[in-house]
Amino acid sequence: MKRVLVTVLLAGAVAQAATISTTLTVTADTAISGQNIVAKGTASLTNIGAGGLTLSGTFAATASLASATIPFTITLSGGGGTITGELTIANLSDLVAGTTTTASGSATVTGGTGPYAGATGSFQTLTGPTSGSLFSTLTLTFSGAGTINTSGTAPPPGTVSPTITAVLDGASYSANVAQGSVFIVKGSNLSSTGFNQAGFPLPATLNNSKITFAPAAGGTSIDAYMVYTCNTATYGCVGDKTQLAAVLPSTVPTGTYNVTVSSGGTASAAFRVTVVQRKPTLITRDSSGGGLAVIQIYTSSTAYLIDSFTNVTAGTGPAHPGSVLVAWSTGLGPVAGSDNTASPGFNFPANGVNVQAIVGGMNIAPDYAGRAPGLAGADQINFTLPANVPTGCTVSFQLSVNGVLSNPTFIAIAPDASSSACVSPSFSTAQLQSFDQGKTYTAGGFTLSRGSITAPSIGSVTSNGANGSFTRYSGFQLAGFSAQVSQGGSSGACQVFHATATQSSTPACIPSVSTSLDAGTVTLNGPSGSSISNLAFKRDVTPDCADKSISIIGYSLTLATEGLSISGVSAGTGNIVAGTYTVSGAGGKDVGAFNASLTLGPPLTVTGGLPATVNRAGGLTLNWTGGNASDQVQIVGSSSTVAVSGANTTVDGWTFICTTTADQRTFTVPSSILLQLPAVAASSSSGGGSLSVSSSPTPVTFTAPLTAGGSADLATFIAVVSTFGQAVYQ
Repeated sequence: MKRVLVTVLLAGAVAQAATISTTLTVTADTAISGQNIVAKGTASLTNIGAGGLTLSGTFAATASLASATIPFTITLSGGGGTITGELTIANLSDLVAGTTTTASGSATVTGGTGPYAGATGSFQTLTGPTSGSLFSTLTLTFSGAGTINTSGTAPPPGTVSPTITAVLDGASYSANVAQGSVFIVKGSNLSSTGFNQAGFPLPATLNNSKITFAPAAGGTSIDAYMVYTCNTATYGCVGDKTQLAAVLPSTVPTGTYNVTVSSGGTASAAFRVTVVQRKPTLITRDSSGGGLAVIQIYTSSTAYLIDSFTNVTAGTGPAHPGSVLVAWSTGLGPVAGSDNTASPGFNFPANGVNVQAIVGGMNIAPDYAGRAPGLAGADQINFTLPANVPTGCTVSFQLSVNGVLSNPTFIAIAPDASSSACVSPSFSTAQLQSFDQGKTYTAGGFTLSRGSITAPSIGSVTSNGANGSFTRYSGFQLAGFSAQVSQGGSSGACQVFHATATQSSTPACIPSVSTSLDAGTVTLNGPSGSSISNLAFKRDVTPDCADKSISIIGYSLTLATEGLSISGVSAGTGNIVAGTYTVSGAGGKDVGAFNASLTLGPPLTVTGGLPATVNRAGGLTLNWTGGNASDQVQIVGSSSTVAVSGANTTVDGWTFICTTTADQRTFTVPSSILLQLPAVAASSSSGGGSLSVSSSPTPVTFTAPLTAGGSADLATFIAVVSTFGQAVYQ
């Protein structure tokens, strides 16, 4: 067996119907078989594919000892096709005889398969040194300038097949795409290197990439209009995170589609996507789809502010009652005309579509809600905040379009036009300013919970458990933080909240509005009588909707369930009783070791239990015993309606929260609060009402070191003991 090394330089320029420049290296074993020379080995081609890829394959050649022309075949791996041709060695007899150590000749490419079907090529001068003898060890090296020309009907050689991992709307980053809306495709190898943005008219192909929607039931396929391709570390979309953005034509019928991406002519496997008529999705400052909404505040015909917590940064500031706002979204619905050119504008309310901006539970009819003039696939909603709009740093904001609700977001609204900042119960103005300047806030904690519920369908059941997490928030994600640490309003006060939400019946992921931190193994110990000794929390990991390479990390511990017996199911171990509890963390990738303890007093008991019927006009008085004097007590009531449409469930709910302390022993929820809740019957498939009383000792703060340096801004250990019941509000 002999070793043959052949190096051929193919000079030219890369193009689609291409003249290709590359370096071919072949290493082969040779043998004399009768009157023939047989060579077999491996080959590689540099700079031949998208992004300068190097492909490898096999080399094979057989030639007569009496002939100077050697037919060869290079077979590229991974379905890259073959290259066939003839190599002519002008002085082969001298090489065989060993009278020269320099080879000279030429080569032609005569065809191939796959990307090289019908290929041609010419290499007029090939030379290279040789060593050894054909009858011992002969090494041949050939190099020279030439060309390979492909037909352009097949994918460029070396293109790696693209892979789709998600097709999501372009604002809330969840499944289903609306007619005429902006959407994104995530995956790997979706485009060649770099960031490329299209101009008007938007093309069907950009940077050799296109997105095709093929009806699952059969029919004509339709290409989307490309907005950008991204495959660069500069924008964080590289490797297996490449991303495309496009506009779906309004003419694409609703239904189920098989979506493919073609990059350089190589198509991905199909990805199943549902196209809907409308899916309003608000754009948020942190691009999570669940944070501070992208809101412009009108100040003059030529000037706008960007809604923020404070005015510490030029061009920013909070809204206020009376402000004229412009919100940005996509997915309001299809429009007539072209979707790949700058829109002249299209006002949906003027065309029979009911659009409402819902701010802090208030429905506001917009002055304009439709395609943003000068853009494609983007929608703007212009509306004015009423004088009695709720204020705060995280006032809830959604859109309703013909009853279809958008992703929930929030707006920062100051008390009045003279205020330079919104007002937060958790943060000072200085802290809010730091959020506007990019500071993050790390919070974490664990909660012990004991809840008792009485319902006709199950009787009286008490469940015990614990849960916790560590998360990092930006200011744009402040609503998520506020929900985590909120302990209600001022003692003796009541608040009413109105919220709507739409959820899929089969959620596969969680939309993340924060960064989860890994705290390693966490355990819980309890007092004598609790049967809780060194119990380990379950580490729950759920993929994020927008980027499934990111995980939402939480910790949970299911303890005993009392009063509910299910055959074959364990009642669990451990009860939350009075005494001292300790939660301990061994330390993980993000959070170091920690330890915290709290003491839980005797449980609070509602005298006579919770009423099954609440007369909203008469107020609601509750009395109780037990609890530590300083324990915070929350009385919470809610009523809601539920609507189910296909796989989606929409809940429209009102909730009141009243806060006091255990030493008061009594509290009356005034009728002015109760009358803000709609009258509903007890819980049913179409809605229902509930009432609860919860007590909590003062939260214990502890130090949670971060492996990146410093410690969590706030880490708490709390306990909540609650009594729940169904309620009819009349």
